[in-house]
Amino acid sequence: MDIRPDTLNLDESKVEEAITPRTRAIVPVHYAGVSCEMDVIMEIAKRYNLLVIEDAAQGILSSYKGRPLGSIGHLGTFSFHETKNIISGEGGALLINDPELVERAEIIREKGTDRSKFFRGQVDKYTWVDIGSSYLPGEIIAAFLMAQIEEAENIISRRLRIWDRYHRAFAALESQGRVRLPIIPDSCGHNAHMYYLLLQSLKDREIFIELMKEREIQCVFHYVPLHTSPQGQAVSRVDGRLEVTEDLANRLVRLPLWLGLEEHQDRVIDAVAGSLRLGS
Repeated sequence: MDIRPDTLNLDESKVEEAITPRTRAIVPVHYAGVSCEMDVIMEIAKRYNLLVIEDAAQGILSSYKGRPLGSIGHLGTFSFHETKNIISGEGGALLINDPELVERAEIIREKGTDRSKFFRGQVDKYTWVDIGSSYLPGEIIAAFLMAQIEEAENIISRRLRIWDRYHRAFAALESQGRVRLPIIPDSCGHNAHMYYLLLQSLKDREIFIELMKEREIQCVFHYVPLHTSPQGQAVSRVDGRLEVTEDLANRLVRLPLWLGLEEHQDRVIDAVAGSLRLGS
């Protein structure tokens, strides 16, 4: 289904028409750490007896109407990949909000065995009982992640200051019609996962990225729409184009946003303004 033009999240008004007798779950992706319209999605899921699995890979410490992302659906997922706000190089976390799903999740995590029950003294030995794989982090990765989690609020606070500074700096460019800035609904508390600009066309984006590269500043586009990929074309039920998705994917460019950027941010802001002037 297509996305909303404001948040770039799935368009909740199109969810119901996409449901078929084979549908088992709805997977809302909280793009850029900004929440999907979860009240509507949860109501639809309840009506059709579907699970909701939140893809909150980019959404740690973001919220929807005061509720943390990942805690609203039946399941929620976080990513700790090196590109995320809280990192351990690779890995992630599964949040289980439905108690009935806990036991099987433990089994799947532990190579399909009931080893967790054994450690709790609930069985005298553990054995293979279901499908599974090894999803346990090593001690070094876990220690690295724990240090990040302990600093999570400070990390998000610093990222938000960088994000807010970009937003103020580029307001004039938006009013001039040169770019469109991210839109954050009042119901959403975001975590400054990324800052992006929407340019006027694919050509404008290509020129902008090249001009920024000449200034030794890396700016990159983001996801290529899945339905346009070879596998997406093979398995997707999309009939024709997803016009909003394809349009925005062609125009989106991400700006640098990382801890320590503060001392370099003026140079990025000046380069953006200069590149847009030259590219227009």
